[in-house]
Amino acid sequence: MSFTASTFQNEYLPAGSREVHAVVTVTAGGTLVQSGRPGEKAVVLIVDTSGSMNQPATKMSAARKAIAAAVDELPDGTLFAVIAGSQDARVVYPPNGTDLVAASDATRREAIGIAGKLQAEGGTAMSQWLGLARTLFERRPGAIRLAYLVTDGKNESEARDDLLAVLHQCQGVFQCDARGVGAKWVVDELRLVTSALLGDVDIIATPDEMDDDFRAFLEDAIGKQVGDVSLRVWTPAGANVRFVRQVAPAISDLRDKAVKVNDLTYDHPTGAWSGNETRDYHVCIDVVPGEVGEEKLAARVGLVVDGEMVSQALVRAVWTDDQALSTRINAQVAHYTGQAELAVAIHDGLEARKRGDERSATLKLGRAVQLAHESGNEATVRLLQGVVEVDDPATGTVRLRRDVAAVAEMALDTRSTRTVRVNKS
Repeated sequence: MSFTASTFQNEYLPAGSREVHAVVTVTAGGTLVQSGRPGEKAVVLIVDTSGSMNQPATKMSAARKAIAAAVDELPDGTLFAVIAGSQDARVVYPPNGTDLVAASDATRREAIGIAGKLQAEGGTAMSQWLGLARTLFERRPGAIRLAYLVTDGKNESEARDDLLAVLHQCQGVFQCDARGVGAKWVVDELRLVTSALLGDVDIIATPDEMDDDFRAFLEDAIGKQVGDVSLRVWTPAGANVRFVRQVAPAISDLRDKAVKVNDLTYDHPTGAWSGNETRDYHVCIDVVPGEVGEEKLAARVGLVVDGEMVSQALVRAVWTDDQALSTRINAQVAHYTGQAELAVAIHDGLEARKRGDERSATLKLGRAVQLAHESGNEATVRLLQGVVEVDDPATGTVRLRRDVAAVAEMALDTRSTRTVRVNKS
């Protein structure tokens, strides 16, 4: 296994200050195999087969085609299953419905044949779909367990509390990406699922894009090499952790998923990793202030695989009366603080637009354009241009568009937390 961790911060604090910020960059390299485990992968495709998937019928036909394409690319030996979801859930493959099956020429052919006969009818109850996936995954505790959920509608056949309860049961069992097809689904509902299950939410604007998205998920799933990975944060007695969040490749709050190791240490699940990726984490710690010239260890941040620390970075605090030192802003910390502000500005701007508060929407979305432009986040700038006319990106001068496609607004919403890394130059 090969993990490295590096700290980026301005460790110098003015006298009496207690707030310490740092960005910890973790990089995985090489082939990673969890100790005592064969590294097998388990993949469950969860497909909405409610009645709305027939409106228009091209959605259901595209889903059948996408399932077939994804299954056809499963490497031999990959454990898999296909779940059809409506107001209830059923395992359509394998036929016995009680366990996952290893991919082979025969099982791929059978699954493709069954997927081609799926029909759409009924309502939508996602807790049933996820609960059935959990039952399947729990039979394979040693595998890297990944699910892909695609839906086109609202979770209207059950109470929100039902979904929340099942999400709690699924945490730590499997990771789940979610996709919404078209513009009739609810972004916050799918984000609730992916936030709890360490996945990614996105939009499939038209049915003909479904095939490529299924393939992209599968390619990413196949590349995962290790599943049981946590970010471990130790802080000294008297310190308080304000937040721990992943900030690249996307913003995700990890604090609410923290698992206590001891009074000073918490593990934060990070999901599965491939053998060649880098993630950035922003931590903010309140420490007991020291005297001028004193240095303290504010935190130890490391990556834990199977309970074993495989990399570690230190966060320091040094008190000084030198204003030139204490007022420096670390480039990485400043960058990701801006990216977090960008995500909030987009969210607040879209909410204001829905309320009909055009002034607030213009100000918030203008600020978002300015932040995206300053940080080089051109993908977000392009998404914002689907909602506002940009007169001057440098100043955030924008005008609200009058006719905004629903999918354009939803694409901006779902992708608002995606970030760009610091320009090292």
